[in-house]
Amino acid sequence: MAEIADGHYKYQAPIDAYGNGGFRFDDMSHIGSLLCLPSGMHKWTIEDITLLSIDHFKFVFEQAEKIDVFLLGTGQDIAFIDEPVRREFRDRSIILEPMSTGAAVRTYNVLMAEKRAVSAGFIAVDRAK
Repeated sequence: MAEIADGHYKYQAPIDAYGNGGFRFDDMSHIGSLLCLPSGMHKWTIEDITLLSIDHFKFVFEQAEKIDVFLLGTGQDIAFIDEPVRREFRDRSIILEPMSTGAAVRTYNVLMAEKRAVSAGFIAVDRAK
């Protein structure tokens, strides 16, 4: 199975599997957290939801005009997202939906299949639920 060498795959793709600290999609494997955007799949440098800041969404906000919904996979459990981050999404008219990574992956795949303008950020987890 191939890996994303430079941290970027140029197509947005559904997630085939998650767990063991990474994700599988389009016959590839990615270790670590992942951003799924209109510009493709990107390595995401966040491992702990408690360290999340506006800076982690730079690529998301650059593509805001192509995104209606952003699913945030917060790890094994759902987590509270600080108001400054929520405000940035509202200011760009993007619906922010935080949920566990497993729920976010499943929702992302459904919305992708419906051809919705969905993007996502998934914090990698060790075990799939």
